[in-house]
Amino acid sequence: MLFAIAEINNSTHILPGISLGYKIYDVCGSIARGVTVALASATGNEMVFAPSDVPCTRPVNVQALLGVTSSSPCMAISTVIGPFHIPLISHFATCACLSDKTKYPSFLRTIPSDYYQSRALAQLVKYFGWTWVGAIRSNDDYGNNGMAIFTETAQQLGICLEYSVPFFKTDAPDKIQKTVDIIKASTSKVIVAFLSYMDMDVLIHELSRHNLTGYQWVGTEGWISDSHIAANNRHHILDGAIGLSIPKAHVSGMREFILDVKPLSSSSSELFTEFWETLFSCKLKTSKSSAENQTECTGHEDVTGVQNSFNDMSLMPIFYNVYKGVYAVAHALHNILSCNKTCDNKVHLDPFTILQRIRKIRFTTKEGDEVYFNENGDPVAKYEIINWQPTENGIVDFVTVGLYDASLPADKQLNLQNKFLVWTQNSRQVPLSVCSEKCQPGTRKVLQKGKPVCCYDCLSCAEGEISNITDSVTCVRCDPEFWSNERRDACVKKEAEFLSYEEIMGALLTAASLFGTCMTAVVAFIFFRYRQTPIVRANNSELSFLLLFSLTLCFLCSLTFIGRPSEWSCMLRHTAFGITFVLCISCVLGKTIVVLMAFRATLPGSDVMKWFGPAQQKLSVLGFTLIQVIICILWLTISPPFPFKNFKEFKNKIILECALGSAVGFWAVLGYIGLLAMLCFILAFLARKLPDNFNEAKFITFSMLIFCAVWITFIPAYVSSPGKFSVAVEIFAILASSFGLLICIFIPKCYIILLKPEKNTKKSMMGKGASRWPEQGWALLQLLLVASFSYAEEPVCRRRGDQENPQLSKDGDIMLGGIFSFHSSWKDRQDTYMHKPLPLQCTRLNFRGFQFAQAMLFAIEEVNNSTELLPGISLGYKIYDACASIARGVRVALALANGNQETPCARPAQVQAIMGETSSSPCMAIATVIGPFHIPMISHFATCACLSDKTKYPSFLRTIPSDYYQSRALAQLVKHFGWSWVGAIRSNNDYGNNGMAIFTETAQQLGICLEYSVSVFRTDAADKLQKIIEIIKASTSKVIVAFLSHKDMDVLIPELSHHNLTGYQWVGSESWIFDSQTAAMDRHHILDGAIGLSIPKANVSGMRVFMLDVKPLNSTSQKLFTEFWEKLFSCKFKQSKSSAGNQRECTGQEDVTGVQNSFTYMSLMPIFYNVYKGVYAVAHALHNILSCNKTCNKKMQLDPLTILQHIKEIHFKTKEGDEVYFNKNGDPPANYEIINWQPTENGIVDFVKVGLHDSSLPADKQLNLQNKSLFWAQNSRKVPLSVCSEKCPPGTRKVLQKGKPVCCYDCLRCAEGEISNVTDSITCVRCDPEFWSNERRDACVKKMEEFLSYDETMGALLTAASLFGTCMTAVVAFIFFRYRQTPIVRANNSELSFLLLFSLSLCFLCSLTFIGRPSEWSCMLRHTAFGITFVLCISCVLGKTIVVLMAFRATLPGSDVMKWFGPAQQKLSVLGFTLIQVIICILWLTISPPFPFKNFKGSKEKIILECALSSAVGFWAVLGYIGLLAMLCFILAFLARKLPDNFNEAKFITFSMLIFCAVWITFIPAYVSSPGKFSVAVEIFAILASSFGLLICIFIPKCYIILLKPEKNTKNNMMGKGAPKSF
Repeated sequence: MLFAIAEINNSTHILPGISLGYKIYDVCGSIARGVTVALASATGNEMVFAPSDVPCTRPVNVQALLGVTSSSPCMAISTVIGPFHIPLISHFATCACLSDKTKYPSFLRTIPSDYYQSRALAQLVKYFGWTWVGAIRSNDDYGNNGMAIFTETAQQLGICLEYSVPFFKTDAPDKIQKTVDIIKASTSKVIVAFLSYMDMDVLIHELSRHNLTGYQWVGTEGWISDSHIAANNRHHILDGAIGLSIPKAHVSGMREFILDVKPLSSSSSELFTEFWETLFSCKLKTSKSSAENQTECTGHEDVTGVQNSFNDMSLMPIFYNVYKGVYAVAHALHNILSCNKTCDNKVHLDPFTILQRIRKIRFTTKEGDEVYFNENGDPVAKYEIINWQPTENGIVDFVTVGLYDASLPADKQLNLQNKFLVWTQNSRQVPLSVCSEKCQPGTRKVLQKGKPVCCYDCLSCAEGEISNITDSVTCVRCDPEFWSNERRDACVKKEAEFLSYEEIMGALLTAASLFGTCMTAVVAFIFFRYRQTPIVRANNSELSFLLLFSLTLCFLCSLTFIGRPSEWSCMLRHTAFGITFVLCISCVLGKTIVVLMAFRATLPGSDVMKWFGPAQQKLSVLGFTLIQVIICILWLTISPPFPFKNFKEFKNKIILECALGSAVGFWAVLGYIGLLAMLCFILAFLARKLPDNFNEAKFITFSMLIFCAVWITFIPAYVSSPGKFSVAVEIFAILASSFGLLICIFIPKCYIILLKPEKNTKKSMMGKGASRWPEQGWALLQLLLVASFSYAEEPVCRRRGDQENPQLSKDGDIMLGGIFSFHSSWKDRQDTYMHKPLPLQCTRLNFRGFQFAQAMLFAIEEVNNSTELLPGISLGYKIYDACASIARGVRVALALANGNQETPCARPAQVQAIMGETSSSPCMAIATVIGPFHIPMISHFATCACLSDKTKYPSFLRTIPSDYYQSRALAQLVKHFGWSWVGAIRSNNDYGNNGMAIFTETAQQLGICLEYSVSVFRTDAADKLQKIIEIIKASTSKVIVAFLSHKDMDVLIPELSHHNLTGYQWVGSESWIFDSQTAAMDRHHILDGAIGLSIPKANVSGMRVFMLDVKPLNSTSQKLFTEFWEKLFSCKFKQSKSSAGNQRECTGQEDVTGVQNSFTYMSLMPIFYNVYKGVYAVAHALHNILSCNKTCNKKMQLDPLTILQHIKEIHFKTKEGDEVYFNKNGDPPANYEIINWQPTENGIVDFVKVGLHDSSLPADKQLNLQNKSLFWAQNSRKVPLSVCSEKCPPGTRKVLQKGKPVCCYDCLRCAEGEISNVTDSITCVRCDPEFWSNERRDACVKKMEEFLSYDETMGALLTAASLFGTCMTAVVAFIFFRYRQTPIVRANNSELSFLLLFSLSLCFLCSLTFIGRPSEWSCMLRHTAFGITFVLCISCVLGKTIVVLMAFRATLPGSDVMKWFGPAQQKLSVLGFTLIQVIICILWLTISPPFPFKNFKGSKEKIILECALSSAVGFWAVLGYIGLLAMLCFILAFLARKLPDNFNEAKFITFSMLIFCAVWITFIPAYVSSPGKFSVAVEIFAILASSFGLLICIFIPKCYIILLKPEKNTKNNMMGKGAPKSF
């Protein structure tokens, strides 16, 4: 500062001929001293003599003040000097609150506001990805306000504070220890320290003592570039710290000037001595220092030769700010004095003009930096980003690693340069500080209950859902055609599944189709080549060629089923298949008819062939085919098949299939084919008696039997097979049946044509020879202060300015003061400061102020009349009107303390205690001013939680609870009614701002979100009020929490009424919720139904009568009484100067009790009671001090401090029985009533008590709502709903809407297999494997267990079939036993026949082991029993076949073959073959037996209970062995084709083995492709079908003969030529 003044005084360019002087004071870091020296600077210390009736009109002592370093002293000083408009320019007070020109009109600064720094710090933290941080702040305005803005910005950026602790240099050791413990216990590794350098200086020693290393510190400009802090960082606690600093500056000549400290010696020898001794750690001879063991100072030491914080110029940017502040004043003076080469010394300087000019200056310093101030008196905000990098010699280097410029767009404000950064513990890696690690793509964030939004778990997305960004709050379900990949971070196109030519199965089926086509072509070629031969001509060669053509189409039509389904292929495949097969079967049918007709034609006199000649045969084929064509045309016309993407069958595949369109059409096509096939089979059956060689019917019967067996097996396999397997099954059926027809009908003939040409003659066709060939297939602002004045040097204290007279007063032995607002506003004035400003002109009479004053007078009157309290002592009073003005409040408080007479300064205060004020902000200002004098101040209605701070407001007490409790109670009340989305309006003063801050914090903890939070003040401009109205109108929340003073609410109501803003539920604070004046103003019923907290109702006997007796006021203040009386009765006295017209004349005899208004309505009795209790608290304290018994010690010297201490310790009961005491913070216990505004029929609001809140109870019992009917907005009886998002019902989960508060979310339905069974669940829980989500997704229900049971239709049918087969076998066995002696029973080893029948019974019965719930034993039994019984069965059949062969051999001359295969050998062969299967089964059961298994993968909603094979080798070995024996049996039966017909059982065995093989070959693809119980059903079906095949083919013909043709059951017939031709 001295350097800048010296430069200006030496300059010819600025203020030429004018010299600047200075007065610099030491404030010692004390706010109270700061205010004292500020007043000393403004008023000077010399005595001014003037007549008492002449006002003090001399100018102020200084034109501007520069300093102070910290925000809190600046706020106090600015509050005191603000009314005088003396500019105060600070170089280092950064609190954003100082930008408020309504509170600090004369404050300016050359350092940016913390508003920008706080936001920049939040952006810096976000830049490095630190979302979980700790925070330490200076417990003053600098720290608290700065941290509040940081916290708000951090929240917007997704940063959470694990802890936020206040710290002050004077804190007790246990509080500092608590801070250290919090840091130690934290998990965050980054600490944002919003501390002043003095606080950091104290803290660092404590951190070093506990060796708290490893934390990354983020600092403010308060300490980050302070070399003194760095020098104290001996334990490297702050190494690697990063933070914001004022941009580096260099002012030429400043360093040298600062280091030249010798001139200080001439100014202040004492200060210089202390400074010099500290600087050089020595002791001057003249010094009174008590330090010992120090070297003697010479006074000639070299300043440049020491290394300490004084000669370290790291704070040059701050020195530069002081420099700029001096130059700003100089430039303003230069402009005011109209300086050119000389300045006009005659110009009268006044602070207001200087202030206005400073605000408008804009100049460039010699270093090239522009200096100007914005409308808030702030400079442009620019910061350097500083990193603490330790050097090799242990000194910290402050390295600039980036810049922050608040004037740039948001995304370009922060600019980190590409420089190496050093972090904590000299690490080069950016520290990690998060509550939870980032959720990777493929996962979603799920908030941890009761923790900040930065603490979450990462849950993997459900199948079919993905998240492709880090920290996703939700998983997005893939489109139906996509599925989540394994990592769940991308939707990949589902694999489209269809039977394609490229896969093995498709290729094999294509090959089989083409092979069949070629084979048919070869047969057709052979037939064409030999078309003239008898065997081609014998059965209508034209039908044969048409049949071969249709078989070629049948083989080729299977190719339409392979490949990607298209519109045309879907329509073609089934129609082509249907028509070609009908064509084929029509030809076969024609052939069968031909056989029958041909036989009939050979009978004498038969002309049947003329009715079924070649023309009729062609017409029949055309007719049958035409019917199928018509069915297909109708199907394609009405509801044709179409390509369909099936997303339901599989989660991770799309099954491309052809939807049938009409199931009726499909089954009609298939049914018609079946009908013709059955007709053909029946006709072929009827041709059983025709001559053998000529008979083609047996080949047709054989082919139709294969055709029917294949298609009957196809139906369950097709229905149960999923996806492409159903197509494969259909193709398989087409091919198998086509091959069956081709082989059975045409191969025998080709055999004869090519290999036995000798039989291809007409003669042979007419003879006995016949050919047989079977075959098979996917988280004032703080204080107003101070005024104190310097009196130590003055023998007499004199009043400055106008005399302040009390509005109400009465003398007494002891005086009490009162400050109330008899008026609620004042007239705006435009002071020119050319003349002394006029006194404040108060307006708008306020009845409440009168009521509070009357309450005080009532209490004083009671005490004065009491013989028990202060006997013989009278209390007097002086009551002032503050007009709701903070400045006037401070002024009258000083008037109460000092009086208006010239008196010695050592005299005691004029009053012993002050009652009032009503609001928090005036109380903060008054308490700050009178606090240093320890004059007790007791408020009845100032509730701001900040007033509980005894370090700032040591003499403040109150009889109303702190807003700390009210704010929390309001939040609990809002939570109780389920309102999670609310608007908030607060008074823009300490009451509103602090109260709302606590409400917001508590609301956040309770899960309540604020859609908006707006401030309002009664003096706000109309446009600001309009803006608030627009915000309310645009909001979606229907509940408004109004933390307003009654004065602000009185201003807001008319505006709300003007816009008719009804329908909102108001939640109010105690200031207005039970105020009858507020209720009376609500004529438009805007606030009807309002609910809020009120001070508990009170009734003080005699108070209402006393308050309404206002006549005594007339003797005290004629003017005030006149104004009051006129307002009360809406009349006008004759002598009145009131401007109101058209009013009746006041008589002065009006009856107060006869009017109804806010003065007569005693709704504020609880607050009047608070005033009453305050007076009694002072009276009881005085009673104790004066040692009163029957009389009091009047000689006792009273001093405020003693009174204050006694008030703090009092504990008494009022006459109404209420206890009065104060806690350590000067607060009473916190109890509230919950009040509901209920309108009555006459339109008057009734304040109904509906509950209580007691903060002394446990948290869950504090709020107690009584069972009373509540009225809500618009007289509704239903609780209003106010939520951002409706509650998510069970079955859904909350997904936060990006960029919105946590109360705004979407409700997403839980994925399949996941549930949520609570409202507003933040996550869905996956069901256990055995459970699945129900349809509502709100419960896990046990999955339906699927197995083939006896209770379902399919199980019942199969059981019935099994039992029928068993019974049928038993019947056959009975028949055979009954006729055991007959030749036909004995002919083929009757013992093997009975053993075969027994094994068939076991085969039928073993199928029952597959039905029912799989158990350990049933799983082992089913496959082994099936395997063994079937081998036993086939062994018997094999034995029978061998018997046939051996029997033939035995008839040859000299053959003794039967002795090698007699009855004993036959039994041994059956035993041997069966024993091999038994050994295979034993090995399977021993090594890896089947076991019951719960299959959770086959189906999402079911548990498939199945028997796991355990060893697939064992299963296929069992099945393979059966197949081997069956093939062996088939081959042997084939070899017996030439044996004599009657004796030959081989043809029945061949027939049964052909059915057996056809069934089991069809079983394999059906079994593999069928899911769940269908695979079991397919296996049972195969068992039963094959068993029935064996039973029917082998035994039924014999039973036919035994029962129906007994004449053929003779030895003669067995040995003769006649043979049954039935089969």
